[in-house]
Amino acid sequence: MKKKCSLLIQNGTVMTGPDTILEGMDVAVEEGKILAVVPHGSEERAAGEILSGKGKVFLPGLIDSHMHTGQQLLKGLVLDARPIIWTRVMLPFESTLTPELMELSAGLAALEMIRCGTTGFVESGGYFMEEAAPVYLESGLRGRLSCSTMDEQGLPESIAMDAKEAVCRMDRLYENWNGKGNLKVYYSLRALNSCSDRLVSLTAEHAAARGAVLQTHMNEYQGEVDGILRRTGMRPYEYLEQMNVLSDRFLGAHSLLLSDREKELVRDYGVMVCHCPFSNCGKAVPETPALLEMGIVPGFGSDGAAHAGLDLWNEMRVFRSVMNIFWGVPAGNPAVMPAETLFQMMYEGGAGALDEKGRCGNIQAGCHADLISVDLSGPRLYPTGNLLHTLFECAGPGDVRDVICAGRLLMKNGEILTLDEEKILWNARAYREKRS
Repeated sequence: MKKKCSLLIQNGTVMTGPDTILEGMDVAVEEGKILAVVPHGSEERAAGEILSGKGKVFLPGLIDSHMHTGQQLLKGLVLDARPIIWTRVMLPFESTLTPELMELSAGLAALEMIRCGTTGFVESGGYFMEEAAPVYLESGLRGRLSCSTMDEQGLPESIAMDAKEAVCRMDRLYENWNGKGNLKVYYSLRALNSCSDRLVSLTAEHAAARGAVLQTHMNEYQGEVDGILRRTGMRPYEYLEQMNVLSDRFLGAHSLLLSDREKELVRDYGVMVCHCPFSNCGKAVPETPALLEMGIVPGFGSDGAAHAGLDLWNEMRVFRSVMNIFWGVPAGNPAVMPAETLFQMMYEGGAGALDEKGRCGNIQAGCHADLISVDLSGPRLYPTGNLLHTLFECAGPGDVRDVICAGRLLMKNGEILTLDEEKILWNARAYREKRS
């Protein structure tokens, strides 16, 4: 009797790990999980849907460990702007968002992520997330949603809140959306300099009570670090340790300017971190080789569409260039950050950021069926002497043909199946014309 599965990928080239690519493989999927990865034809299966792997390589879906839904409509408005962009451009813009604009932003972001081959993302904290959540649920992406929370004085009235109100908003989002489809809800502190001790403490308590991940921007700007030093006499990670916030359920986005003690805290508490290469280039270069030597594997984030879109292929390449010129060249080591390590960061670090360690980022039996296919027939990728290196150097959103998340096809042969792309783009054009 033939074994059954809901989806069968036949005779494809498959990246089973960050340094392993196998040709002529079948991948069987059932109930959102990978059942088997076996040589083509070695098992007979009755499949609900068959996807040909001919001329394609299948990879784990890319994972965006830090993005901003609410900045999707800011494209083209932050490049070359005077610092600090956050207070001069981004915060004022976010304070003018409406529920309708947030719904549009989520639709555009979801479309862009699917076309880029991203199957999982961490939303860093925005406004009107109750309007974004249904869009992300419909998209089928594996999303982690957060509210933006700050209680400092002087914020625009539309986003001003006290600590109690901020936590209530997070609780409400968690109760309404955590566990719906592929969505989970994280608790969030938007920026430590904008959060009181009371807000930090309350947020950590509520997150811990629900077993939720807590995330915030960490050590991104020198001015941010200096602000926490002036306020507390400690560096940011030292301050959070004193506040009993750090744990393996904490995600520190950016984490660029780390002291030796802070690196030890990240390692000892099992903190998850991620870098956002294009955005980070205007701020600092992280000591990633040292972090990796300590067993800390950062993920990659786009930092939202306002900077360089949501293209993680580009983020990985930017990061390798920065690492090579800053750390590799002085040490005479051109392979200071090889492609295999960068894919490891994308998948292992990304799986951690998604709270899916060991369940995402691999095409292996038992893992979530989050996969993408890349067309190998075009001149960008063919021929190649080393497919893994060519994928890293040359692949991009235009090469992604199929996107699968939790065993569900979100895009097939370049056609998005879960969202009304035409309608979303029509609404985006209407917004652009109204704005101009």
